[in-house]
Parts: sequence; C-alpha cells; structure tokens
Amino acid sequence: MSMWLEKALNRANQVQDWLSPVRMQALETLKQEKWPTRKTEAWKYTPVKPLERAEFNHTAQANVVDVESIQGLDSIDLVFVDGCLTTPIHSLALPEGLTIDSFESASTDVQTWVSEVFGQIKPKRHLFGLVNDVLATQGVIIDVNAGQKIDKPIRLIHLQNEGNEAHTRVLVRLGSEAQASVIEQFTGDQNSFSTNVAEFSIGESASLEHYRFCLQTNEAMSVGGSHFKLHEKSQLNSQLVGYGSKLARVDVDVEYAGENAFSKLNAIYLLKDKEIFDLHSTIEHAVPHCVTDETVRGIVGDHAKATFNGRIHIHRDAQKTLAELSNKNLLLARTAQINTKPELEIYADDVRCAHGATVAELDKSALYYMMSRGISKADALIMLNFGFINALVDEMPNEAVAEWLRPILRQRFKAMGSE
Repeated sequence: MSMWLEKALNRANQVQDWLSPVRMQALETLKQEKWPTRKTEAWKYTPVKPLERAEFNHTAQANVVDVESIQGLDSIDLVFVDGCLTTPIHSLALPEGLTIDSFESASTDVQTWVSEVFGQIKPKRHLFGLVNDVLATQGVIIDVNAGQKIDKPIRLIHLQNEGNEAHTRVLVRLGSEAQASVIEQFTGDQNSFSTNVAEFSIGESASLEHYRFCLQTNEAMSVGGSHFKLHEKSQLNSQLVGYGSKLARVDVDVEYAGENAFSKLNAIYLLKDKEIFDLHSTIEHAVPHCVTDETVRGIVGDHAKATFNGRIHIHRDAQKTLAELSNKNLLLARTAQINTKPELEIYADDVRCAHGATVAELDKSALYYMMSRGISKADALIMLNFGFINALVDEMPNEAVAEWLRPILRQRFKAMGSE
C-alpha cells in the first residue's frame, strides 16, 4: 500500500457526518483493494507512482474567486476551490422544479435519498472512486422534479491550487420526463491532487445533456469519473474534453436499467510534452432495445501518452441492442504513445454491434499543400488538428459552449508539437 493511501485511510476514520454509515461500508471495501501497479490491467499504462509518497494539504480554506463566464451562456454556476464549495447556494435564483443542496444544507428527506444511492451508480471496482466515497465531505445534490425542463445549464467549476488535495462529489437526479444540462469543468496546472466523482440518475423518459471538461495540465494530478444510470426511454448526450497532466484519469460508466434508452458519448483528448491521459469507459447493456453511440478522438504529440479502454458489455437479456464504438487517434510525433483497447463482450444473439480503433500520423502531403499556398506551418497544423476533431465539437448540442471551446482548443494546438 502506498504511503499516501495509508494516510488517506487514517483520515477517513475521522470523517463524521450523516453519510458516515455509507462511508464505513466503502472504507471496508477500500481496505481490501490493492494499490495499482504495472501488473494491474486497468492501470497498465498509467503509473500512479507520482502519488505514492505525495503529501498535500487537505484542510484548505478556500476564498471566493471570480470565475469567467461563458459568453452567451446563461448558467447557474457553482464554484469549488480546492474542494471547498464557495458559492452560497441559498443566494442562487433557481428556476421552478430545480433544487440544489450542499452536503451541509441537505434536508432529512434528501439525506435519505442520497444515502441510498451514494456510491451505487458508480461501480465499486474504481479504487479512487472508493477513496472519494470515504473522503468527499464537500459536494452538491441536484434534483430536477418530474416533468420539469431546466433551460439554464448547471455549471460546476472546480479550481485547484498548489499543494492542495480535494475530493468532491456531485449527485444528480432527473425525475421522469425531466430535462437538464450539467457542465463539469476542471482547471489547474500546479502540483495538486483531486478526485471528483459525479453520479447521475436519469429517470424514465428524462433527458440529460452533459459536459465534462478536464482541463488540468502540467503538475496537476486528478482521478475521477462521471457515472450514469439510465431508466426506461431516457436519453444521455455526454461530451468530454481532456488534456493531459502529470496524472489524469477519467472513468465513464453507463448502466442501462430500463428499455429503449439511448446514450451518445463523444470524447476528445489533446496531449503534449510528457503528459498522461487515461480514459476508461464501460457501457453495461443489461436490458433490451437500447442504443449506444460512442466516438472518441485523440491527438497526441511530443512524448505524451494516451490510453483509451472502451468496453461495451451486452448482457444475455439485452436483445435488440445497437452499440457502436469508434476510437481514432492522430500522432504528431514518433515519440508519442497511444494505447487503445476497444472491447465488445456480447452474450445476446440478436444485436447489432461494431467497434474499431485507428492510429495514424499527420498527413504530410496535406501539410505541404497548405504551406505551399502561403499558410504558415503553425497555422496549417492548427487547421489540420482542428479538422480532425471538429465534427465532435460541431455535435455539441449547446452552441454557446462549442463557441467558447473552439478558441481554447486552437490555443491548445499552438502549444502541441509536431515532428
């Protein structure tokens, strides 16, 4: 066991709140888990050695900070600084049918519901998910009443500073026929560590528009995930954008708990220098007549390393399933690495499934053609890179979010090397 995890377990014993009974169950499970090594399949290409002996401040008292708004987006913003919720929830003007509580302000009824689902949507196989279970004392609970359409996106902004450790939790419940949009945004480039876990319960015929922007870079270390449970006729449209850092891992899990549900999952990762980014997705088709459309594209330069493991599991009773998984990658340098493993595990016989992965280098002839027309190499690289992922940006359902993201991605491309 690592020194960091041992200290985390000791801290977990000191956490006392209304979630303590649930935390103790997770703690007992966590004590049985082994620290990941190169021989651990799920962590084969992503070393956690930088975290083994790391020491961080876990009692940060964060101050309120101003957060840049997204032009054209009228959102409900909730800000976490070093894991501390700095937004006074009671002062938010919330639309009818939407309730937002912090862990501290949750009513008895809300506490009862959260205690029942806390850690149940997220699979127990995630080591750092269990860490989050036992250490996440800061979090928010978002509840959308049945039949309500919330037009304003709910934006969760996580800022991480030097030397601090943070563990936050988000729980979202959409009632039947409800509609909502949730944006998870993470930034920070200094030496720090965070686990940020979100669990979503999407009710019958409900619809969730979801974004996760993992924009931490350089020395930041983060391990977290977004986990979804879909009920009958529900819909999920999830968009993920990830940068690499000293350690960056995201787990995405989708469980189909009702028939005729649909999920669209798009993901983009962009890496440079010696950054690491690891994306694991698992789709559990446990019931019939559900559809998954998953598209992942990555661009990796310099000495960076990307890992993608996408698994679609079709259970025996999940007849009439339609599932497609595509992972395409672009190498900007021969020194960059991409490890991709798309998986289909099928136990039903009446399904339509497909999966595939490609790794290619930048088209030198296209680059030469553009430069011969007077376009600088830097601009040509940006145009070619953006063209590779632009289809996924265009598919983002919120145009204001897509417009905000495009210049951020172009700036990222300028910093990415190519041989």
